[in-house]
Amino acid sequence: MPKKPVKKAPPTPEILLVANGDLRQSANEKCWPAQAEMEKQLAKVVASFGYKLVRAHAYDPKRKHGFISSQKEGMEVFAKIDPKKPIIIAESVWQYSHHLLHGLVSHQAPILTVANWSGTWPGLVGMLNLNGSLTKAGVKYSTLWSEDFTDKTFLTGLETWLKTGSYKHRTPHVKALAKATVPPKAKAVAKKIADDLRVKKSIMGVFDEGCMGMYNAIIPDELLFPTGVYKERLSQSALYYGATQVTDAEAKAVLAWYKKKGLKFHFGKNEETDLTENQVLWQCKTYIAAVRIAEEFGAEAIGIQYQQGLKDLLPASDLVEGTLNNADRPPVKNAAGKVIRAGEAIPHFNEVDECAGLDGIFTSRVHQALSQPVENTLHDLRWGAFDESGTTDEYVWVFLISGSAPPAHHIGGWAGSDSHRQPSMYFKLGGGTLRGIAKPGEIVWSRVFVENGKLKMDLGRAKVITLPQAETERRWKETTYQWPIMHAVTYGVSRDQMMARHKSNHIQVAYANSAKEADLALYTKAALAADLGIEVSLCGTKANGQPF
Repeated sequence: MPKKPVKKAPPTPEILLVANGDLRQSANEKCWPAQAEMEKQLAKVVASFGYKLVRAHAYDPKRKHGFISSQKEGMEVFAKIDPKKPIIIAESVWQYSHHLLHGLVSHQAPILTVANWSGTWPGLVGMLNLNGSLTKAGVKYSTLWSEDFTDKTFLTGLETWLKTGSYKHRTPHVKALAKATVPPKAKAVAKKIADDLRVKKSIMGVFDEGCMGMYNAIIPDELLFPTGVYKERLSQSALYYGATQVTDAEAKAVLAWYKKKGLKFHFGKNEETDLTENQVLWQCKTYIAAVRIAEEFGAEAIGIQYQQGLKDLLPASDLVEGTLNNADRPPVKNAAGKVIRAGEAIPHFNEVDECAGLDGIFTSRVHQALSQPVENTLHDLRWGAFDESGTTDEYVWVFLISGSAPPAHHIGGWAGSDSHRQPSMYFKLGGGTLRGIAKPGEIVWSRVFVENGKLKMDLGRAKVITLPQAETERRWKETTYQWPIMHAVTYGVSRDQMMARHKSNHIQVAYANSAKEADLALYTKAALAADLGIEVSLCGTKANGQPF
């Protein structure tokens, strides 16, 4: 009798995996072991649901990593990928979104972005930047994150995405401004500022766009025009040239000012590994040049890119940036001998994040009108964890900007701040940070982003708390010790709700003198943005738990 044909088991369905990385070889090489371990864990979980995770690009033994490290390389990878196969972008590191944005824009199958949850290996930061970029580009995607890829929320989300090609997080904490009751004072102040911006307008000085592939950080000009803010496109080469024209005496005067204020510099002698006085003097020259260029072009706010470009010419710009964002800063004179904007902060948007720049202009004007502290800055939404000291049972975020914050935000101000050499992995020419521990108080957080071809803004409230020094040290060591830290507790917004909604690795923060005044500042900035045509949402609750 003829044998019955043996039925072959259907092939295991495949899910493609892509790992995007940095442009800098040193960063990719150092971070690869953490990425490899993350991929191993992820592949195991995917297999448990009956799927096979297949890398779309190989590990490179010569470079000692398996990341996509340029847009060129990314295009080569995606040219060989079946656009109809589901794909997971797995991140346990910072990544340059433009390395693979092109491939995801044209991908036809479901896309899932996945991040680890670690302070040391900032995949969640990289993923949030990619999510913001995909949102702006109009690309459909789902997103998940996990500490060890075994928690119920992650497993449920992954299984749903594998079976259906989509997973959506609930965001009940988000409320349209139109459904909130805005105080009359907030409306009146907002209208006055909006009318001024529409008539007199404002200039945002941009020292080269697109820092580190942050597509989500570029506001299209036509969306910016209705706000009354216009870009002055400046070149980093002009900033470098300007720094070379500052005299040694002027730079030394700025350094002397810092020291008199009590700013502590952790100096050493080795240029390659230590912070040196020579590096800081070049930062002082860059600061003076930046202030003079801001005056020359009438820029209300400026953004320095540094990565990439200036990193090969000058020490890090961080000390410059934090100083600019502080109202109490070293005086800089123009050619006529007049101090430029004496007693005023010059809002700076880190990494040329234009969304933060627009927010910074709004915040500065609103807080000045309300007699609130004008200093504001972005932070990375770096990580978060429950407090291990027993001080609070609330979830505490680590807001950690990559180098500097205005000393007005720090416990002790200038005297409570210090300056460390930027890590050599990213900053080969060194340069000092402007580090401190954020003081306790009430803050407004916000984010401008682009979605569906529209400018949008989310705002919420939070408090900054003080943790014991040992707990602060633990969190610093889990992240980046040289950078300023803020212990933030968001009102009415959980960790997963923040991750599900936020469209950037950056979050803007500003203090107010009390909870009541912070609420008014939030309403006023929200009303201002809405008056200028931005779609506004309020997130979470007030400090007392009441809805907006």
